[in-house]
Amino acid sequence: MTYLGLYEKTGVMAQPWADAGYRAICVDINASPGVRDGVEYVKADIAEYMPPVAAYSFVAAFPPCTHLAGSGARWWRSKGFSALAEAAALFARAEQICEWAGCPYMIENPVGRMSSVHKPDHIFNPCDYGGYLMPPGDAYTKKTCLWTGGGFVMPDAKPVDPTEGSRMHKLPPTADRAEKRSVTPGGFALAVYASNSKGIA
Repeated sequence: MTYLGLYEKTGVMAQPWADAGYRAICVDINASPGVRDGVEYVKADIAEYMPPVAAYSFVAAFPPCTHLAGSGARWWRSKGFSALAEAAALFARAEQICEWAGCPYMIENPVGRMSSVHKPDHIFNPCDYGGYLMPPGDAYTKKTCLWTGGGFVMPDAKPVDPTEGSRMHKLPPTADRAEKRSVTPGGFALAVYASNSKGIA
């Protein structure tokens, strides 16, 4: 029973699966290879990567959103069509692998170019699932879209009051700002595991 994370460097979504005894693989071109906290990290270009043959239980994909997020709309014109085509190809590759795996899957991206041309199946804010954390957390908003398939079950919400507001807009303009913005909310990761695993915690 295997979890696969595509464009997943942090392992936040993978961790609940690894903790429950699943084999958990995270693949990202910037990953630091090795096994940490039960999660296998693979450094690879998803455009060329072919996952190992396995009995997959769940696939989560987080295609780069630098050229897709609505928050960067003011730069879309200057980036041109080549940047859009590159980003769309990475998104399409994620969908291809998800369908190949033959299990429940989700592809995550913020509101932006993809959601304007292909309506997402679900939209959530981190605070919607902050109650899954002990103590409760993720008390902030960041509207996020999901495209799902393979029998994916959207978890029931356990909301907390978004007392932190739009936390991501308050991040300083540091070199790792984009990476911090892309980290999966821990409460949502636990909720997805609970609703899509065979052994619900």
